[in-house]
Amino acid sequence: MATQQSMPFIKNLASSDRKIRTSALSSLRAFLSARQVASALTPLDILKLWKGLFYALWMCDRAIPQQNLCNELADLIYVLPREAAAPWLRGFWATMSREWTGIDVLRMEKFLLLVRRVVGAGFKWMRKDGGSAAKGGSAWDASRVDDVLGLLGEWPFALEEEARIEQTLEGDGQISQKIAQATTSPAVRARSKESLADDRLPANRKPRGEARENGNTEEDQGDGGSWDGFDD
Repeated sequence: MATQQSMPFIKNLASSDRKIRTSALSSLRAFLSARQVASALTPLDILKLWKGLFYALWMCDRAIPQQNLCNELADLIYVLPREAAAPWLRGFWATMSREWTGIDVLRMEKFLLLVRRVVGAGFKWMRKDGGSAAKGGSAWDASRVDDVLGLLGEWPFALEEEARIEQTLEGDGQISQKIAQATTSPAVRARSKESLADDRLPANRKPRGEARENGNTEEDQGDGGSWDGFDD
C-alpha cells in the first residue's frame, strides 16, 4: 500500500488554489507513469486518489478549465501500465457511485462531462494502439474490451443488481398468485389481483408482440391521444 508520504499530492488535489491543484495533478501523472509504483497501488490507494481528483474538479470553476481538467483526468488511463488500468477505472466508478447523490445542481454538468470523457477514454483504450489503428485487421484488444465492458456492467449498468431485483419481483408475483388462490379474505384477494394485473412487475409483462396483437399499447388505446376537455 502506498503511504501518505509517498503520495503527498493527494490533499493538494482538492486545494482551493488552482496553481496548487495543477501542480498536484502533474505530480500524480508522474507518479502513475512509474510502472512499479502504479502496479503496486491497492484498491484503497486508488479510491484515495480518485477522491482527491473528484474534489479537484469540484473546486474547479469556469467552463474551459473544467473541460480541460475533465480531459486530463480521463487521459490518466493512458499513462498507467496495462495491469493497473482496470483497477483505476473501477476506482473511478466506485467514487462516482459513492459521491453522486451529493453533487449539487450547479456542479452536475461538469461531473456528467467527466463521466462522458472517462467512458470515451475507456473505449479508446480498448483499441490495441489507443485508437490510432490503421484500417484493416482487428483494432480491438479482446482482454481490454472484456475489462471495460465488465466494469460498465458492474457499475453504471449494474446488470447483476438489476437481475437480482427482477428475480425478487418475479418471486413476489408468484407469492401474490398463491395468496390470491388460497385466501378466503375478499380484501386480500382483491389486492392480490391488483398486484397480478400490474404490468410494471416483470412477471406480469406480456411480450411486445402479444401486447400489440391485443391492442394493449398506449398508441392503440383511446382516440389516438387527443384530448377533448373535461367531461361535464
